[in-house]
Amino acid sequence: MSRFALIKAVLGPIMRLMFRPQVEGVENIPGDGPVILAGNHLTFIDSMVLPLVSKRQVFFIGKDEYVTGKGVKGRLMAWFFTGVGMIPVDRDGASGGVAALMTGRRILEEGRIFGIYPEGTRSPDGRLYRGRTGIARLTLMTGAPVVPFAMIGTDKLQPGGRGIPRPGRVTVRFGEPMEFSRYDGMDRDRYVLRAVTDSVMTEVMRLSGQEYVDMYATKAKAA
Repeated sequence: MSRFALIKAVLGPIMRLMFRPQVEGVENIPGDGPVILAGNHLTFIDSMVLPLVSKRQVFFIGKDEYVTGKGVKGRLMAWFFTGVGMIPVDRDGASGGVAALMTGRRILEEGRIFGIYPEGTRSPDGRLYRGRTGIARLTLMTGAPVVPFAMIGTDKLQPGGRGIPRPGRVTVRFGEPMEFSRYDGMDRDRYVLRAVTDSVMTEVMRLSGQEYVDMYATKAKAA
């Protein structure tokens, strides 16, 4: 049994009891081949709920600090997050964005699922913010379809992304796959990248029902 299967078998029932996930549209995730899951990001537990509700393993980028902790707690966190599919990357350096992009490309070229939050960080106030164009680069470079998704209610269980989440119900809603083959060979055109990204974010907004803010979440947090 793989570590991912073990974690789902042991911790899955506990997390299902805690979060009582209501899943809509999971059949929209292709059963094989490369897939990009792109959605909103409300709180820390989003990355725990998403692997729980997907039948296929979802790989995603995470802060390297999640796997470098000391002591028993640090080792358990590293075991859990790498087991469910997190790939630690130092995103703070000048080359952090490139490393994350290349990691996502490798995962997709291996025929796997790559999960991404196009906003680049958690929403500071529950609204949906402008998407970064890395999502567009990935789909145009690899030809992988984008399945948009929406997390609903996770921020109510873990406000601010801190502390132990309280029990409650969350909803995960998946939209239909989006493909952008009409833009083949245009992964360096910034207008195309913005158009593709905005198309994905529009669908995430429709699925989540969030208010959209046409600015980056990092800028909102810094204000």
